[in-house]
Amino acid sequence: MRSYRIAAIPGDGIGKEVVAAGLRVLAVCAARDGGFDLKVQHFDWGSDYYKANGTMMPEDGTEQLKAFNAIYFGAVGAPDVPDHLTLWGLRLAICQPFDQYANVRPTRILPGIESPLRGVTPSDLDWVIVRENSEGEYAGQGGRSHRGLPEEVATEVSIFTRAGVTRIMRFAFEMARSRPRKLLTVVTKSNAQRHGMVLWDDIAREVAADFPDVAWDKMLVDAMTVRMTLNPRSLDTIVATNLHADILSDLAAALAGSIGIAPTANLNPERNFPSMFEPIHGSAFDITGKGIANPVGTFWSAVMMLEHLGEPAAAARLMRAIERVTADASLHTPDLGGTATTARVTEAVCAALLGDNE
Repeated sequence: MRSYRIAAIPGDGIGKEVVAAGLRVLAVCAARDGGFDLKVQHFDWGSDYYKANGTMMPEDGTEQLKAFNAIYFGAVGAPDVPDHLTLWGLRLAICQPFDQYANVRPTRILPGIESPLRGVTPSDLDWVIVRENSEGEYAGQGGRSHRGLPEEVATEVSIFTRAGVTRIMRFAFEMARSRPRKLLTVVTKSNAQRHGMVLWDDIAREVAADFPDVAWDKMLVDAMTVRMTLNPRSLDTIVATNLHADILSDLAAALAGSIGIAPTANLNPERNFPSMFEPIHGSAFDITGKGIANPVGTFWSAVMMLEHLGEPAAAARLMRAIERVTADASLHTPDLGGTATTARVTEAVCAALLGDNE
């Protein structure tokens, strides 16, 4: 039997609830398949760990994670800990050392879910957003000088390297080539950011020459928000910088019905390090402990994890189970306008998995 080691890091807020739900579903998925098993190890890193130890994870945290095949992550962030400490102390402290430079965020309207866009159908909104995940606006370069004085200065330096931009562009073109429409939109802001973003544009043109079968166009990020809203059918695969894709993917999730359904894969495509899979919704402390967090984004992230591990049949079975459950409005959580609980949705997905004979 094939066996995979999974590092589970529930983190903060509803992350603990949805990761528990995801692991329950993954266990049923593995049992239903019968060809593999998942050996899960839990890590209690996050804001509670920070309050007890002064750090979000141990100094050797990444060393501990190297032996795993994948990381299943919940959320990070707490109301009483500054956001820059939580993000840089845990999530980015894993993504950057593990060179998880390709952040992949599929978005589509699942069965039974309505888009807030009038008249938009599932065939109109089916995107994959590829986010550069290692540099750009979140490179971590910069600093603060003369703190507290009138002349205090803070700098945040965006870093665009030829190596970093080239590899994400190639990844995005490959992704577009793998999809039926073979269509890529490159998001930029080179009219205002005339150095890093012009390099971004130049490399996009260079890489495009190697993909003559992929149609591509370029959009300024502000105009892209309009296009996503007014003409979603014109889009398919999208590539953008760390900041731009972070923002656009939240908009995409909302346009597909709820940020609660959206998944993420933080990939190291070369597989030199484990990749990490997480919902995009964050820790949502306003609903923590109420049992109403939508676990669908976490389940869909598990689909992406199974695909990455080389279990496409199990991944497809889990995706079918998710779609069968979302098709039933009585199984919608409050973010989708329903009254279902996290536990009820989880059990429904488990039942759909066990009953799947395709």
